[in-house]
Amino acid sequence: MKSLYVFANSTILFGVVSIICLLILHFVSAEFKPNFRMVSEYALGKHKWLLTIFFICWGLCSISSGFMLWNVVTSGWAKFGVVLLFVTGMGAIMGGLFDVQHKLHGLSSIIGIPFLPIGALLISYHLIKKEEWQNHCTPLIISSHSTWISLIFMAGSMFLLFSSLKSAGIEFGQNSKPFVELPKGVIGINGWANRLLVLCYILYPVLAAKILITILELKE
Repeated sequence: MKSLYVFANSTILFGVVSIICLLILHFVSAEFKPNFRMVSEYALGKHKWLLTIFFICWGLCSISSGFMLWNVVTSGWAKFGVVLLFVTGMGAIMGGLFDVQHKLHGLSSIIGIPFLPIGALLISYHLIKKEEWQNHCTPLIISSHSTWISLIFMAGSMFLLFSSLKSAGIEFGQNSKPFVELPKGVIGINGWANRLLVLCYILYPVLAAKILITILELKE
C-alpha cells in the first residue's frame, strides 16, 4: 500500500514539474513560435537544460505510473499496456538526452510517441471493470481516448504543414533549417498539436495516479 502511494505521488510530481518546465519555456524562449515550432526545437535556444528537465520528468512520470499500476492491473493485456507506459517513458527520457540535433532523436520519438494510446486504452478499459474504479470511469476513459485523438491531430497538422509547403513551392527536408517565420500561404498549427499531445500524454498517468490515491484513501 505504501509503495502505491509513493509511486502515485511521484507520478503526479514528475508530471507537474514537466508541465511547469514547458510553460516556462514558452516565456523564456518566446522566439520559438508555439503555433509551428515543435517542443523539441527549444533545444536550439538558450534554455536547453530546461527542455532536458521537461523530457526527463515526462519520462519519469510515465515510468513511475507503470510501477504504480503493475500490481493494480490483473489481466495480461492490461499488463502489456503497463509495459507500454515504460516504453513511452524511456522514449521521453531519450528525447531529453538526445536533442533535436542528435541522430537518435528520431528514434526517441518512434519509441516515445506511438505506444501510449494503446497502453492507456488497454489499462483504462481493464480498470473500469473493477468496482473501486467504476466511479471514475468517465474521466479515465476520456483521458485515455484523448491520447490517440491528440496523436491523430498532430499527424494531421504535420500533413497540413508539408502539403501547404509543397503548394507554396517550398522544399523542406530533414536537413533544412527551421523556419523563424512561416512563409506566406503555409499553414502551421503543428506546434499547438504537438503541445496538446504532450499535455494529454502527461495528464493520463497523472489522472490515473490521482484516482488511485482517492481509492486508497477510501479504503483506509
